[in-house]
Amino acid sequence: MGRLFLLLFFSLSTAVLAQTKYPEDYFVKPLKIPLILSGTFGELRSNHFHSGLDIKTQKREGFNIHSSAEGYVSRIKISHWGYGKVLYVTHPNGYTSVYAHLKKFAPKIEAYVKKRQYEKESFTIHLFPESNDLVVEKDEIIAYSGNTGGSSGPHLHYEIRHSNSNPINPMFFGIKIPDTKSPEIRAGVVYSFGDSSQVNQSNKVKELRFKKQANGTLLANQIEAYGTIGFGINVIDKLDGALNNNGIFSLNMTVNGETVYHHTIDTYAFSETRYLNTHIDYERYYKKRQRIQKCFVEPANKLSIYSNLINNGYINIEDGLSYTVKITAKDFKGNIRSLIIPVKGKKASVLVKKKVAETPHYFKANEFNKISRSNVTVAFPKQSFYNDVYFDFDYKDSIVSLHSQSVPLHKNFTLTFDVSKYPKEIKKQLFIARKNAKGRLYYSNTRRKENRLYTLNKTLGRYTLALDTIKPKIIPINFKNDQLLTKYRYLKFKVSDNLSGIRFYRGEIDGKWILLEYDAKKNLLTYDFNDTVLEGTKHTLKVTAIDNVKNTNVYIATFYRKE
Repeated sequence: MGRLFLLLFFSLSTAVLAQTKYPEDYFVKPLKIPLILSGTFGELRSNHFHSGLDIKTQKREGFNIHSSAEGYVSRIKISHWGYGKVLYVTHPNGYTSVYAHLKKFAPKIEAYVKKRQYEKESFTIHLFPESNDLVVEKDEIIAYSGNTGGSSGPHLHYEIRHSNSNPINPMFFGIKIPDTKSPEIRAGVVYSFGDSSQVNQSNKVKELRFKKQANGTLLANQIEAYGTIGFGINVIDKLDGALNNNGIFSLNMTVNGETVYHHTIDTYAFSETRYLNTHIDYERYYKKRQRIQKCFVEPANKLSIYSNLINNGYINIEDGLSYTVKITAKDFKGNIRSLIIPVKGKKASVLVKKKVAETPHYFKANEFNKISRSNVTVAFPKQSFYNDVYFDFDYKDSIVSLHSQSVPLHKNFTLTFDVSKYPKEIKKQLFIARKNAKGRLYYSNTRRKENRLYTLNKTLGRYTLALDTIKPKIIPINFKNDQLLTKYRYLKFKVSDNLSGIRFYRGEIDGKWILLEYDAKKNLLTYDFNDTVLEGTKHTLKVTAIDNVKNTNVYIATFYRKE
């Protein structure tokens, strides 16, 4: 029986290893320029881990993007934000490569997309071609690099996904990025849990002080502690040839030589990525813009990146004992940086206590919670919060104050305003807006049901009703009315709205829909004359823009074009 068990164990272990072994010579790099990264896989971003590699394109657009392997284009999406223009190529080995923020698709793909854009009369589109529609060869040019969607500068966002759609670090597949630099640990903190636990006679969060040793290791000043404590660090990594900060690959913590915490970000499911907000000290991030990665796992944290946990990384310090805590950060290339923290167990009275601001509303995370006041109602589904919380609510001078943005939410709350007291014409132009610290209003997607306006959101803070009575602006950039445009390739417009934002736009020439490419970051609409064949010389151009409360503007011009 023992030998049978060992044989079964060995077989299963071998199978697991085989499943996690990625082909290193199957994919080629998507760009034929030196690969320098502005973002690594698993990097900490707002509400999510980064799911690919951000490859710099020398601050330019238009580089050839090559398919990493043979396969077929299985998905195409064009959106104003997010990935912008993005291609998904499915390969015979089951993996899918993803290419995002593209400027344009290669000719055969571009023609396929534009045909369907004209059929649907929509710039934004989501397509799922059949396996024989758009077949591509390994290294074939499939697109050109750009800066579309939510991109903050020209680059290629590149992913490799498993057949289960989970992203995997592309570096496992032989993508080589020069990196001889060790991670940098920039800050360390220690937490106390429970009224009797303390660090240096305080149960507030304490910052660690440390110095770099001759061997590169960081050594913290000794702390005195008692009870249950936990550690966290702020750490970044830098790659060769780039100044920007990147993310690490793994983090490990030992206590007296025994591993009590470890995480590796090599793959994950998109459905779990928002739990990053429990992985970091979110309140500190909100207040100081510094991401502290906790070396302990809280009960609400459902991330699958952890292993070798003892007591979920929490450390119980006993009086009179000494401990050596070692936190080691590692990048994908194996470069490491360690922080060593000497801890002396000393039971002492807690002189400095953290204060909990109690309010009339105490929300339990595993319960539905709701508050109604006057004409306002806010409701939170179960598991909206990661922890139980005293919730601060106020409604004054038409502004709803929902606690603080320093508390992250996992699910949308519903905020509802009763607007039955408003005249019918004003109701149409009301919307719900989030108000920042400087008083600026941001449109929150507002839905209408009889005499109620409501919005779904995951951001706490201040909300109010706002009135938008001004129609959008449409301004031609490179032409004017009654102009001869024979030599023009493009028509360009600025389209903008002062408050609620653009919801819909449409372009027509001689009564027929035309494709207007929309760059939401620049408020720019562009028409390409090569998209359509115009009959005759005189033409009527019509551009319509509608904002989120249906204020409408129509721009009409006449132009002449000799073919």
